[in-house]
Amino acid sequence: MQGSVKPYVNFNAKHDAEVLHKAMKGLGTDEDTVLMLLASRTNEQRQQIKVAYKKAHGKDLVSALKSELGGLFEDLIVALMTPRSLFDATQLHKALKGAGTNDEVLIEILASRTEDEIKDITKVYKKEFGGKLEKDVCSDTTGPYQKMLVILLQASRDEGVDEGKIEKDAKDLYAAGEGKFGTDEEKFINILGNRSTEHLLEVFAAYKKIAGCDIENSIEGETTGNLENLLIAVVKCTKSVPAFFAESLYQSMRCAGTDDETLMRIMVSRSEVDMLDIRAAFKKKYGASLYTTIQEDTAGDYQKALLYLCGGQD
Repeated sequence: MQGSVKPYVNFNAKHDAEVLHKAMKGLGTDEDTVLMLLASRTNEQRQQIKVAYKKAHGKDLVSALKSELGGLFEDLIVALMTPRSLFDATQLHKALKGAGTNDEVLIEILASRTEDEIKDITKVYKKEFGGKLEKDVCSDTTGPYQKMLVILLQASRDEGVDEGKIEKDAKDLYAAGEGKFGTDEEKFINILGNRSTEHLLEVFAAYKKIAGCDIENSIEGETTGNLENLLIAVVKCTKSVPAFFAESLYQSMRCAGTDDETLMRIMVSRSEVDMLDIRAAFKKKYGASLYTTIQEDTAGDYQKALLYLCGGQD
């Protein structure tokens, strides 16, 4: 896995803090300097710049940036300045606490993050918002969908591949869906929520032999709504997290209007993780470069910063 944003080599937090201070001083702000500097530092380095800035100027860097910037560009810069676990925790909190639930966000984050990431998010969530993430998820969701989210929040998948269970799991999934009238969601939830990635890949291959179709096709035919979307996301992330995000990015730009929240969330959260892999998956699936697609769908400083995070043409 490769990110597009790498640690800046001759990093000096004090120096960067001064560059940002100068860029915001006087009339108008030098947005180019702000975006070029922050988009080429890792999150950890940005946190150090924050500390150096406060030490030198007695005020919070994020507040200073907010007072100088506006619109989507401001949202993006603030997202870049937020520690990673806190960024995810905040996205989840927003998804749960507003009017209605933003299930898309819940599904995206809980299906794609590693177990360690989910454990960190849960800790940060409690510290920041004073409640338990699991409890908030439970009060906002119901039924099998809720059960699956709770299992993912446990972040305790089985280890390795259990050869003896591959065939049985595949048969159980077939019997729970295609093989019966109605669907036994429990089976899907237990197997997809608890087995390791490596094990599931073997199960999916065995399933295809038995059912004559991909597990996704069966899930689509057997379930609906949020549960369907969550199970499909888990299957896609099991097969390839970068391909999952490439598809989400494509949909955020190529459907009606641009879904800037999704676009921004993915570009920020994946820039240091697997952006180069996402770009490759995007090109392979859509025959277009992610860079060009962002260029065509966005504008201004916001666009420039997103292109920096994208890291180049394909």
